Amino acid sequence: MHIVHVITRLIVGGAQENTLLSCEGQHDRGHQVTLLTGPSLGPEGSLLDRARDGGYRVEVLEQMRRAILPGQDVSAYHELVRRFRQLKPDVVHTHSSKAGIIGRYAAAKANVPAIIHTIHGLAFTASASRLVNGFYRFAERRAARKCQRIVCVADAMRDQSLAAGIGKPEQYVTVYSGMNTAPFINPPVPREEIRRQLGLRMEHIAVGTIARLFHLKGHADLLDMAPDLCVRHPNLRFLWIGDGLLRPQFERRISEMGLTDRFILTGLVSPTRIPELTGAMDILVHPSRREGLARALPQGSLAGKPVVTYDIDGNREALIEGKTGFAIAPFDRAALRQMLEKLLPAARLRQQMGSAGREFALARFDTSVMVEALEKVYAGVR
Repeated sequence: MHIVHVITRLIVGGAQENTLLSCEGQHDRGHQVTLLTGPSLGPEGSLLDRARDGGYRVEVLEQMRRAILPGQDVSAYHELVRRFRQLKPDVVHTHSSKAGIIGRYAAAKANVPAIIHTIHGLAFTASASRLVNGFYRFAERRAARKCQRIVCVADAMRDQSLAAGIGKPEQYVTVYSGMNTAPFINPPVPREEIRRQLGLRMEHIAVGTIARLFHLKGHADLLDMAPDLCVRHPNLRFLWIGDGLLRPQFERRISEMGLTDRFILTGLVSPTRIPELTGAMDILVHPSRREGLARALPQGSLAGKPVVTYDIDGNREALIEGKTGFAIAPFDRAALRQMLEKLLPAARLRQQMGSAGREFALARFDTSVMVEALEKVYAGVR
């Protein structure tokens, strides 16, 4: 098949990683793959070089931007129609809301035989503005009519979309987001060496996050409970992997609380370093307020760590409650703290939950499982 993937931008993020792994896996299976993306703008880093090294065609459309820009959006639509007519793909697979809306309309206009869309997160719940959310809900309802299948990274995405009147039940299929699992099982740099580089001693218990330092990612919840937790657990250290606009604000607050020695902020790191840094943790916590299904959770499980998260969107589908981790009531900081308090002194429990989590994540989140599932989705609509 000739498969064209469309995504708004290739920043360092879960939807982008999912898309690249799909492209790479399908290319390795002998399909002709093209990736159309907008420019990678922002402090989150770029995966564009990785995409260009993948052996498949990659094109950057300057008109494709994340923000709603009517003039450029119309231009992006016409450019996609032109490229689809030239490329004559068997399948167009769009990712995320902006590229998904424009891309599905363009693919339908170009008479592409099979049009697939993946929901990585719900745009119509993302904004504080009811007007913006309402616009995306309306646009998603219309765009759903332009595709044969809607792939969700969690059942929760399907349920919320159907409740909002988007698409029909028979359009939906859940394909969990895959990842390269091998580096988490055998990280390129051993745990002891990474911890030494980070300044973590043997007795330190590292509670880690993998997320942009940005709004809605929940870092503030951890800061609120940090002073008391640090008093009660002298060996506690926080390891934050990622960068973003809020880093200066967080660093000021950490300094004001006198906890600079308790926090390790790695800044932006290459995705290839995530496995070894996750391996340096003892617990992975993900207090985000909005997700599709947070990739950090299976990453923590693959690294053999218990995971703690708010029970939002698809996060519960990334763990087995009480066996591999805990999904607690949304935004209940007292419960979040309680679960951390349970795990911090319990080395044996952490080991048991981490081992069970690794087994679970390997069966559900390996790249090969995702690519095979997508193959079946495409075959079912051609």
